[in-house]
Amino acid sequence: MSTTTAVTPLTTADAEVLITAATRAAEAAGVQVSVTVLDAGGHLLAFRRDDRSVLISGETSTRKAYTALQLNAPTADLVELVKPDGPFHSLPTALDRPLLFIAGGLPVHRDGRLIGAIGVGGGAPEQDHGIATAALAELTR
Repeated sequence: MSTTTAVTPLTTADAEVLITAATRAAEAAGVQVSVTVLDAGGHLLAFRRDDRSVLISGETSTRKAYTALQLNAPTADLVELVKPDGPFHSLPTALDRPLLFIAGGLPVHRDGRLIGAIGVGGGAPEQDHGIATAALAELTR
C-alpha cells in the first residue's frame, strides 16, 4: 500500500508574496506590468495591474498563467513548439479557453507538485519572464 503526502495548496498569502515580489522586480526593471496568480484549478487567487501598464497586459498575464498551468511548463519554453513547423502548432486554437505562448508564465510547484501558476504581462517577453522568475524565487525562499 502506498501512502500519499498531502501538499499544501497555493494560498492567498502565497499569491500576495508572488504579487509583491513581481511588483518589486517590475519596478526595479522600470516596467509597468500586470500580474496574475492562479491556483491549481485555474481559479484566480490574485491580480494586480500597474496604473500605467498597457490595458491588454491584464489579459496576457492571465493567459500566460493559464498556459503555464495547463501545460505545467514555463511559457518561454513553449514558444518554439507552436510555430508552424512545431509539434504543437495547432494547440493555440485547439481549446475553448485560449492559451498564450509568450514568455512570462510559470507553473508554481510545492514538494514537486503543481499548485498554481503566475503570469506577467506588459513588458518585453524576456522582462516578463524575468519578473515572474524573481517572484517565484521569493516564494520558494
